[in-house]
Amino acid sequence: MTPEFIHLRVHTEFSLIDSTIRIKKLVSAVAENAMPAVAITDQCNFYGLIKFYTAAQSAGVKPIIGADFWVREEGEDAKPTLLCLLAANHKGYLNIIRLISKGFQEGQYHGMPYLRRQWLSEFNEGVIALSGGRHGDIGQALLGGRQQEAEELLSGWRQDFPDRFYLELQRTGRENEEDYLHGAVDLAAAQQVPVVATNDVR
Repeated sequence: MTPEFIHLRVHTEFSLIDSTIRIKKLVSAVAENAMPAVAITDQCNFYGLIKFYTAAQSAGVKPIIGADFWVREEGEDAKPTLLCLLAANHKGYLNIIRLISKGFQEGQYHGMPYLRRQWLSEFNEGVIALSGGRHGDIGQALLGGRQQEAEELLSGWRQDFPDRFYLELQRTGRENEEDYLHGAVDLAAAQQVPVVATNDVR
């Protein structure tokens, strides 16, 4: 049976106050629905990685390893934007680990870890990037009516993640989702950029 959908953005109990999903129950549900793979993308951490990997292997499910990150430039007025990173290979896994460490060691602001944009230009080999939907920088530009800025941001991401950057499309009934969705589809068509559907599960 060919799967119709594989979850690529899932927060678990290891996103602490953000999610209540238990890893073993998640993997069991994925296996029961004949999905061959699932990703967990907890906020700037790999705390659940061993538990996830073990459970997925036992259930015959391919574990996709990743994390969600808030990207924030320096300055009091800087508004953070979201980015999801998935490891395509071992090098990508190591680069995401480096980014998690940098977020906690060098990027903390008010007790929260953030990445800086330039770090993503440095540590991107073997990493697949998802745009963060309406919370990403491209999504925020589209919702703000700043089309040229959205195109410029997209160009920068594609340069850092050649053939590994995807515009996220989401339809979960949340605020501003439809406006973002139409803008993102138009941008993807105009720029010949691949898209991926995610549900932002938590």
